[in-house]
Amino acid sequence: MIEFGHSSHVGLRREHNEDTYYADPELGLWLVADGMGGHEHGEVASAIARDTLIDEVRKGTAIGRAIQLADEEIIRHSSRRAEALPMGTTVAAVSVSGDQFEMAWVGDSRVYVWNGALKQLSQDHSYVQELIEQGAITAEQARTHPHRNVVTQALGVTDPQSLRVETITGTLQPGMQILLCSDGLTEEVEDAQIDSILARAELSAQECVDHLILAALDGGGSDNVTVVLIRRR
Repeated sequence: MIEFGHSSHVGLRREHNEDTYYADPELGLWLVADGMGGHEHGEVASAIARDTLIDEVRKGTAIGRAIQLADEEIIRHSSRRAEALPMGTTVAAVSVSGDQFEMAWVGDSRVYVWNGALKQLSQDHSYVQELIEQGAITAEQARTHPHRNVVTQALGVTDPQSLRVETITGTLQPGMQILLCSDGLTEEVEDAQIDSILARAELSAQECVDHLILAALDGGGSDNVTVVLIRRR
């Protein structure tokens, strides 16, 4: 019933890939996590988030609660390190049971749905998104804003009391596609181009993912880029 594709690329300007992802139709869990903190810290944070979500969803934990527990685990791990450098990660995750889905996110990794047209379901936890909501800048201006990569929420660095894990539930209808991605895709590829790739019925889910990764690299590849696509047949 579900076809999916996935890939991650270090990009053209980074030495390390701090993104991670997971795709498992048996568990019904797909996720993307974009680590931050430099050196190995981002890689560690995103991996902890991934592994905690896998463990918790296997136990039957709701995805929103699983993300909160991942936050706690990253903070615990960070506090045990000798150096005090922070480590954090964004996360966007979807769990599917039957034809029902629940998605949750923190940060600026995104969740889109395509059902004849592309629609962003998640809302970035970012400085520029706050400016857009205040009417200070437009969405187009946000694409080139000097602080467009500043996130206002992230696992491991946001005060746990202030952490906003947002969730959306819905029905996965035949022909619908759910796209999870790090900002390495959306930084380089506009929504209209993403839409045009997902609309190509002749492409498999994996081929769509490969085209999206290539589009991000063609756009400059300024960051790690990770894409997971779920499609209900």
